[in-house]
Amino acid sequence: MNISTHIQDLLYRYECVVLPGFGAFLSQKQSAYIDSESNEFFPPNKVISFNRQLIKNDGLLANYIAEVESVKYNSATNMIQEFVYDLENSLQNEAKAELANIGKFYLDSEDKLQFEPFAQINFLTQSFGLDSYKTIPVNREAYKKQVEEIEEKTPLLFTPERRRSSLLKYAAIGIIALGVSGFAGLNIYSSQVSKHNIAEQQEAQTQLQQQIQQATFVIDNPLPAVTFEVEKQSGNYHVIAGAFRVEENAQTKVDELKAAGHSARLIGANKYGLHQVVYSSHQTRREAINKLYEVKRTNEGAWLLVQEF
Repeated sequence: MNISTHIQDLLYRYECVVLPGFGAFLSQKQSAYIDSESNEFFPPNKVISFNRQLIKNDGLLANYIAEVESVKYNSATNMIQEFVYDLENSLQNEAKAELANIGKFYLDSEDKLQFEPFAQINFLTQSFGLDSYKTIPVNREAYKKQVEEIEEKTPLLFTPERRRSSLLKYAAIGIIALGVSGFAGLNIYSSQVSKHNIAEQQEAQTQLQQQIQQATFVIDNPLPAVTFEVEKQSGNYHVIAGAFRVEENAQTKVDELKAAGHSARLIGANKYGLHQVVYSSHQTRREAINKLYEVKRTNEGAWLLVQEF
């Protein structure tokens, strides 16, 4: 049994995986980019970081191990404690420790814990199968020079500059021709427009008189407009307050948080049958992170859940 393998599995699905008693692994999406120095293309991925402050057990890793290993929840928590104990011993004795396919820990010169993620694993499922590769830069100026040499010998125009100058020449000739023919038809067109405008004016006046005659009453004191402000409870980023086996206990937690001024609610049961209570739900990750920092002052066990549809 390897705890790091289970952590790796969860990082594909969640943005925060807590290793109770040690810290939390956080993932953040990064767009595709090209390294200008090496001309290497990198697909979209998840950047893994580590937070030493998030150590309280949120149940995610323990429940997952219990399900995969077919053991009880208490046995799963004991496995995690032994794993953390081995990590701490490795750091104390060798000043380093490594989690396969995730990253390595080491103590710096000031005896502070540092984390360095491995780059060979991409935890973004949408980029599965994509790999980095080197590109060859296109020397546009060299190709342009070759095309200009060809244009000198042939009547075809390839470069934008020459096509533009040629189009301007023909456009000038066309404008002169249109000016001569357009002046002749201008008087005929103006006469037709005037007749049409007069007919439209008469029709509009007739319709207005009919609407005035059909009016039956006017409200002198209309009711003022009423505006309702409804707090939006949507978004894929949820700040989790806790997960409960019994739904009544979860509802009690919701009532408690609402009384404290939070937009708490239930978002249903997770795959482990636990009823999840959220402080609030948000449209963006930044809003959710800000809320998470706020509630952690009173609840260290709060964590961020991202639901991807």
